[in-house]
Amino acid sequence: MRESEIIKNIVDNMEKVIIGKREQIYDIIKGIISNGHILIEDVPGVGKTTLVKALAKSINLSYSRIQFTPDLLPSDITGISVYNQKDMTFDFKKGPIFSNIVLADEINRTSPKTQSALLEVMEEHQVSEGNNTYKLEEPFFVLATQNPIEYEGTFSLPEAQLDRFIMMVSLGHPSSESEAEILDVYRERNPLNEISSVASIEDILFLQQSVRKVKVSGSVNRYIVDIANTTRKSGYLNLGISTRAALALQRVSQAAALINGRNFVLPEDVRNNAVLVLSHRIALTSLARANSYNKEGMIKDLIKNVPVPKVDYND
Repeated sequence: MRESEIIKNIVDNMEKVIIGKREQIYDIIKGIISNGHILIEDVPGVGKTTLVKALAKSINLSYSRIQFTPDLLPSDITGISVYNQKDMTFDFKKGPIFSNIVLADEINRTSPKTQSALLEVMEEHQVSEGNNTYKLEEPFFVLATQNPIEYEGTFSLPEAQLDRFIMMVSLGHPSSESEAEILDVYRERNPLNEISSVASIEDILFLQQSVRKVKVSGSVNRYIVDIANTTRKSGYLNLGISTRAALALQRVSQAAALINGRNFVLPEDVRNNAVLVLSHRIALTSLARANSYNKEGMIKDLIKNVPVPKVDYND
């Protein structure tokens, strides 16, 4: 199966750099082949930026990095029109957003005004400047890293922007064995300088098309809708999930099925990826926090109360 070979080559290549995090690498691949943007949240120093660099080097795509700071302006991301005195016209100078893979590093260290510059480009894959609209080359992904909001000098991302990330991934600290291996491997060399491309634009577009062809039965779609309605009706949530989130859960479930060698989605694909796709989109009430709930635990508890359908793909 060509899809499995491409995915395994990318994961194996990235694991040479990101040691002991194969599951998280697979989660990133799910987001990429689902044609979605990915938010990576964790404490500093666990390899968030290195992971994105390893992905960019593993796939033969154009890559740019934007370091988000409090003084960053929207035009520093999207670009700006410059007056050409010779021609008496304005020339648009494209910003770093015009790449296949964009690393938005520490995205929550800039102001909400600058963060909002990404809303159109993430949803529509285009930049509007004056009366002109500039399309981005496909495929296009924003992989944003952020530190937990408790850290000094950070701004909360608005709900509209969080909803545009298909998933949120956390790396966490490596195991003792993996950390010892990291110290040994990185002692004399940096594996990031040694890896090369193992996939092409055509491979990624092929995988994205393959994901869309994965079958989703009516009962699985209703299962996703039931999960969405449960979050909207919960007294523990100020904000349930949107229809965009339900679509994201469907697409990531298709990607998970493809990675597992199937051309159809099972309820377990939905259940196993619900926290990954939904946890960053909900808002807990004070009652939930008083009962020591976190977002991941809340999603898991809500899903327990949603009946799991029987699926038959023979009809």
